[in-house]
Order: sequence, then structure tokens, then C-alpha cells
Amino acid sequence: MRSYAVPLAFAADVLCVLAFVLIGKVDHETGTAVAAVAVTAWPFLGGLVLGWVVTSAWRTPVRIWPSGVFVWAVTVAGGMVLRLFSGEGAPTSFVVVTASFLAAAVLGWRAIARMVSRRYPEAERSGQTGVS
Repeated sequence: MRSYAVPLAFAADVLCVLAFVLIGKVDHETGTAVAAVAVTAWPFLGGLVLGWVVTSAWRTPVRIWPSGVFVWAVTVAGGMVLRLFSGEGAPTSFVVVTASFLAAAVLGWRAIARMVSRRYPEAERSGQTGVS
């Protein structure tokens, strides 16, 4: 695996969480100032970090299974727990939308990476992509 794969994979996951928050903020017209985004994003970013640690995602950061699936699940579950502890609500509709969006984003970029690696099989054969 190339040395930049892990930080890029983590950055991609962070961007997925931030996209989720920003789209929600714009859609609900609740403000996109840095402070407003940070208040909504921190529980899910905390869940994301927990997901990476619990799953040791840095070993196979681009894999959909198990890395991507478990990072996604821990991000959603951890984010909801942290959100509840911070006094924010987590109605069922919010949980469903969060889980759906983050599944599409977190697993989606990994699926795209897999398709790209299939197009360039020499990188996959040499173990440089970490994709499976």
C-alpha cells in the first residue's frame, strides 16, 4: 500500500462527514458558519475516529468489507451517542438519513476506488491499493 493511502482514506471519510453536515445545514437553513458546522460535525467526527481505531482501518483503509462497513457503522452509532450526550436529539428520521447518506458516501468512495484499481490491476497485484 502506498504511504499516502491511509491519510487520503481518512481525509475522504472526514470529507464525507463534513459533506453530510453541510448539506443538512444548507437544507435546513441552520447556518453554515464554522461554529455551527463544528457543533453538528464533532459527534460524527468523533465517531469516525472511534471507527478507525476500533477497526484498525489504517491496515486496509480502502476495503469496503470489513473496514468501510465497520467504520460507517461506528461513525453513525458513535455519532448518535455523542449527539445524545451533548443534549441534541436523534429522531428516527435523522438516524435513517444519517445512516443512509454516510453509507452511500463512506462506502461509495471505496467502491469507486475499487473500480479504479480494477482498471489498473498492476497496482492491485502489487498490493499498493489496499482494495479488496
